[in-house]
Amino acid sequence: MIMSTFIKITSDKLNIQECYDFVADPSCGGIAVFVGTVRNATQNKEVTQLDFSTYKPMAIKEMQKIADAALEKFGVKKIAIHHAEGLLTIGDIPVIITVSSPHRKAAFEACQYAIDALKETVPIWKKEFFEDGEVWVNAHP
Repeated sequence: MIMSTFIKITSDKLNIQECYDFVADPSCGGIAVFVGTVRNATQNKEVTQLDFSTYKPMAIKEMQKIADAALEKFGVKKIAIHHAEGLLTIGDIPVIITVSSPHRKAAFEACQYAIDALKETVPIWKKEFFEDGEVWVNAHP
């Protein structure tokens, strides 16, 4: 059986090539890739690092729901959604989403849908660290 989704949460470094290779398919004319990176500032404050915490069983389940919905809603061929957990520094990659489709528009739309839905519904929490303290961000769902 050919898998059409690849969901992963890991404390290991995320691998863009692994996600790309999973979705690559000879029937597809487009692959959309979203790579989220840790930036060095937020709201005019210098960020030193981020810490991602997950409720892994529920997060995996929700990420799978998002992937399944993207396949159905946009008619794409394959989707990979990978998220990091633990401490990350500036420039590190906390999230990668890749989507393949026969046509580019569906790949782009499915990729955007997936990252937006992930940020809204998946139980992954981010703590931002600054020189003068830390704060939890997106304390939902």
